[in-house]
Amino acid sequence: MVKQNQFVPQVVFHPGETLDEKLKEMGMGPKEFAFRAGKPEKTITAILKAESSITADMAVQFESVTKIPAHFWLNAQRVYDEFIAREKRMKVIESAVEWANEFPVSQMNRLGWLEKSPTKQGMAAQLLSFFGVATPSAWENYYYNQQLKVAFRISLKHTREPFAISAWLRKGELSAQQISATPYSEKGFRESLPAIKSFMAAHPDDFFEKLQNICLTTGVKVIYTPFLSKAPINGATRWINDSPVIQVTGRGKRNDKFWFSFFHESGHILLHGKKDIFLEQIDYQDKDEEKERNADEFAVKWTFSKEEEAAFNEKIPFTEQELIEYAQKINTHPAMIIGRLQFQKKIPYSFGQRFFVPIDLSET
Repeated sequence: MVKQNQFVPQVVFHPGETLDEKLKEMGMGPKEFAFRAGKPEKTITAILKAESSITADMAVQFESVTKIPAHFWLNAQRVYDEFIAREKRMKVIESAVEWANEFPVSQMNRLGWLEKSPTKQGMAAQLLSFFGVATPSAWENYYYNQQLKVAFRISLKHTREPFAISAWLRKGELSAQQISATPYSEKGFRESLPAIKSFMAAHPDDFFEKLQNICLTTGVKVIYTPFLSKAPINGATRWINDSPVIQVTGRGKRNDKFWFSFFHESGHILLHGKKDIFLEQIDYQDKDEEKERNADEFAVKWTFSKEEEAAFNEKIPFTEQELIEYAQKINTHPAMIIGRLQFQKKIPYSFGQRFFVPIDLSET
């Protein structure tokens, strides 16, 4: 993309035109010039017709005959080559406008992922830059055809909103690249889970910052990326540059949903391989339902285990005080218990609403 205020000439001529003018001034034809410069006549003719480029070797030879410095010829050729390349690039960008229209550009602008552009071509150029690709076909090969499986191992081709999903994932990748973390330690991450569970139980105001920091010490990056309206994802897990990354949206804006989602993603890291990518609440071709069940079971274990649930079921109906005391006993948050039992329709949705803590990660 052309930098702001960078001058780009409307028209640039091939240096062969300058050479043609100089030869006329010198009263010299192409054949004689070729002889004097020590180059084949067909080479000189191709340059005069703008069909061939002036090389460094030629520029030095031309300097001896024309008395025009070699750096002039080389610079003229460089400027011309850049002009032609930009012309070709503009055609690519023009052809990318239709592709760019598929993305939720307005929302991406509001979130600051892209800058507003007065033209469709400018927005297309920004999107290509955002994804780090030169053409829409390169984007398609990456996100649809999995031609770089070492980096992206699932296909979004059959998802309902592949454009929005790819934008959300790319933003997470860019955010992860800006974070430094120690080398990943599986042992360290496992051993950090009890402390993280205590964060869940207490849910302090700065819970997300505390969570990020403790995970970073084990080599795990936890990042927040607002979900796009066309991509209602709860979270995702993948490995980026040898670091496991948990990307969350905070969708649902409730502490019980957030913590279950976090431990679910943690389960993917600890139970499954580096080659897997997991998207939550999104159906995609490579989704492994068994691994999703594994991650759910892992999240259940760390938020409100089946054994803990079975013991508490005997207390139904229970008072709020009994709920608080049991949550403290098993080191969880009352919302984790209420949410589970409401989901299973064992208690009414009207009970215990005050225990759900609203969260807004956009403020972190």
